[in-house]
Amino acid sequence: MKNFMPHDKTLAFLSALKTQAGSIKKRVFIKYPQANVALYKTTFERAVVALFISVDANSKINGLMVKPYVTENQPVLKRNISKLILPFKDEWTVFWGGETKEQNYHVAYKSQKNAFDMIITDSAGKSHKTDGKNNEDYYAFGKELLAPANGEIVLVVDGIKDNKPGVLNPSYIPGNTVIIKTSNNEYLFFAHFKQHSIQVKQGEIVQQGDVLGLCGNSGNSSEPHLHFHIQNVENMNITTGAKAYFEEILVNGILIKEYSPIKSEKVKNK
Repeated sequence: MKNFMPHDKTLAFLSALKTQAGSIKKRVFIKYPQANVALYKTTFERAVVALFISVDANSKINGLMVKPYVTENQPVLKRNISKLILPFKDEWTVFWGGETKEQNYHVAYKSQKNAFDMIITDSAGKSHKTDGKNNEDYYAFGKELLAPANGEIVLVVDGIKDNKPGVLNPSYIPGNTVIIKTSNNEYLFFAHFKQHSIQVKQGEIVQQGDVLGLCGNSGNSSEPHLHFHIQNVENMNITTGAKAYFEEILVNGILIKEYSPIKSEKVKNK
């Protein structure tokens, strides 16, 4: 086990887990799935996971696995009920969005299958000026991100450094994060905020159009952009993504009601 998980790798794994889930608040033994394996339901500040520990014939640990702890009867959410506006001002471009793999690589992931990645592009279709080597070169970097609906802030993660363009940070994939819970139990998930730019706190009530923070390049992000999706529960490790329809938006300059944008479309609030 020490050879497989040396000290530096173990420390990096546990540090990333704590960044994502917080500190352990409670641990409960559930069962022995196999004779030499124990399962513990482990409750962190921001997640509940299944912790599996296995031992050899001498009772020495020879295996460790962490997975999302899945409970039965999770709420089903196929699309939003709340009326949504786009979470930004001005016109943005859908880089990933839609229901096919060609339109949206997120469809391969249950938790974010209807997610959007949004950028800002110029008349030439480029997302940045000059050589694009700095975050400040990107049109989306530092732009205000807005609450699409009224709701309660149920999660804020801040303090994660912005990447240099082209260099990803897979330790905490969403980067700086905000989750809003609406009155219809929809969880609106925002990722990749600019470091230290988030202006809301957990427990705060926000109104549609309130500023949440600024677009950044934190987490598993190759360039400044907004990742947005809707999920059915707060815990990002066990969620199922839902489709987001916006009440009334301009799509390539044409007003459309109750619409879910797709790749390459330019979108703006009415």
